[in-house]
Amino acid sequence: MTQTESDTLSITYADIERARERLDDDTVVKKTPVERSSSLGGFVDAEVYLKMEHLQWTGSFKTRGAYNKISQDVADGVESFVAASAGNHAQGVALAATKCGAESTIFMPENAPQAKIDATRSYGGSVELVGNDFQETMSHAKAVVEETDAEFVHAYDDLDIIAGQGTLGTEMYHDCPDVDTVIVPIGGGGLISGVSTAIKHLSPETRVVGVQATGAETVHESLDKGIPVVLDEVDTIADGIATGGISETTLDIIEANVDEVVTVSDTDIAQAILLLMERAKQVVEGAGAASVAAVLSDGLDVSGETVMPLLCGGNLDMTQMREVLIHALTERQQLLQLRVRIDDQPGVMEEISGVIARQGANIHDVRHERSVENLEIGEAYLVFNVETSGAEHAQTIITAIRDAGYPVDNVAREAKSSAL
Repeated sequence: MTQTESDTLSITYADIERARERLDDDTVVKKTPVERSSSLGGFVDAEVYLKMEHLQWTGSFKTRGAYNKISQDVADGVESFVAASAGNHAQGVALAATKCGAESTIFMPENAPQAKIDATRSYGGSVELVGNDFQETMSHAKAVVEETDAEFVHAYDDLDIIAGQGTLGTEMYHDCPDVDTVIVPIGGGGLISGVSTAIKHLSPETRVVGVQATGAETVHESLDKGIPVVLDEVDTIADGIATGGISETTLDIIEANVDEVVTVSDTDIAQAILLLMERAKQVVEGAGAASVAAVLSDGLDVSGETVMPLLCGGNLDMTQMREVLIHALTERQQLLQLRVRIDDQPGVMEEISGVIARQGANIHDVRHERSVENLEIGEAYLVFNVETSGAEHAQTIITAIRDAGYPVDNVAREAKSSAL
């Protein structure tokens, strides 16, 4: 990679342009579409254009950087590659290596989504599951490389990787030259480093906003301390950005090119995933939905702007999808768990079930709880899992049960209040 002519950053727009030339093959990287979302725009009083990179080959942007690096290394005689990844980088490396006629071994955390494991193997990569999180997996992968002739392909701390990801920034600009704000998820920072370098070269006035999941947030503290901060553990549904740390290279570029960094909770991300399904008809993983979660959050004002959230990945495991949907629907009170205190007598369950049914709700299941410490002799709890149309409907059901003479608690709401 060349050094910049005008400052101390280690990547230039010329590097990104050279990467674009290498990626001029739509069987490796295709130009992904942009769609205007009037629904999301209406929520935030903005023109919202979704950059749909989740429709890329392998379901994410990662092939861009991986192919840019691997194609050069293969030309220099490298025959095998090793990477560590939670899933998306794994698929990008596997596809790129296979396209270049090389071998790849990918180390993934033991809790990596099965869909991403299967997909990586389908692209020609050999997968080994090691470690409880990304940092542990990466340490193991680096140790293996030291004992072989393979080349390590870092997920973000590599200038060729960053330049490859930067081709997405060029594409985003040409998709919408008048964009006021672009929003980019941050894990290790390779994506936003490349995208921000391209955007700031082509349109310096465009605001670049990064977004991290609260349970994997590292950028603010890293910027404050002036050095990369690494978390001991991460906790987020957005496994694609759950790296737990950035690098010195990406920190420098973020500091120079990124105007603002916001954080979003897993609840915000889950709601964004569900909203994208409902309104945009798109299935996006947690990392990909983080940008939309940021648009909808109170931490970012985009009113009156033309804004482009980057949907960077769509590899949502079906098990995880179920968990996300349950979480999001519970937050909306479309899934309701009601605990009703009763005198444990025949016919009571039927009576309360009738009250719920008359409100037009569907009871998914119900169970008795008798061995609970605060119950008197002869009392019990009935716990109903109920499907509703939303918060207003839920409150109508709760009121009807209370009017029938039964104390009732919304278990999910009580748990959330106590957690706060």
